[in-house]
Amino acid sequence: MSVLFVTGTGTEVGKTVTTAAVAAAALAAGRSVAVLKPAQTGVGPLEPGDAAEVARLAGDVTTAELGRYPEPLAPATAARRAGRTPVGPEQVADAARKLAPDYDLVLVEGAGGLLVHFDDTGATLADAAGLLDAPVLVVAAAGLGTLNAVALTGEALRSRGLRCPGVVIGSWPDQPGLAARCNATDLPECAGVPLLGAVPRGAGAMAPTVFRTAAASWLAPGLGGTWNADDFAARVRKLPELP
Repeated sequence: MSVLFVTGTGTEVGKTVTTAAVAAAALAAGRSVAVLKPAQTGVGPLEPGDAAEVARLAGDVTTAELGRYPEPLAPATAARRAGRTPVGPEQVADAARKLAPDYDLVLVEGAGGLLVHFDDTGATLADAAGLLDAPVLVVAAAGLGTLNAVALTGEALRSRGLRCPGVVIGSWPDQPGLAARCNATDLPECAGVPLLGAVPRGAGAMAPTVFRTAAASWLAPGLGGTWNADDFAARVRKLPELP
């Protein structure tokens, strides 16, 4: 069963665009892909959510969503305030199991960070991944503060016996500052896992055809791409000195 969970070190770090890039690279390699969004918050009933955005960017993917809540809050809080039933880890695992036989890759995109509560029992995305013994890809910000967030997420994964194939920088700036440049080197050591890619800032605004063509160049071979961590680090070192 090829199921990959995608989490972030927090909100707005590029999880959805990274999920789309992984999906696009898999599709380009001839693999079939399903994308599961367990809990979508902050959108109305008829508005496109994260799964729809992945499909728009990546192409021919099957999408599924288990719960939708209008306020942009943690899933447990959003469900409680909306008076709706929250999504539990068993539902997430069951939905992924049902998709897995029909697709080469099932991507499960979380909400916020790894330990954001899905329900009032404190269940998290990590619990769902644990039920499937599925790996969890971590998407991180580029700049200041990300080393601590990545280290904490990695520690939480290891303490639960969960596998992490690596970290992807979800929004790499065109003109990275000092913190981002240093993080390009420091992230793997801090995380204890490889750096598996760097998605350029603004990738989600690209035309879908351009996005699909470029996606593999942002991801390492372990995620179906051609990106090379050593080459990336060398390019960062060659950037002009900051004032």
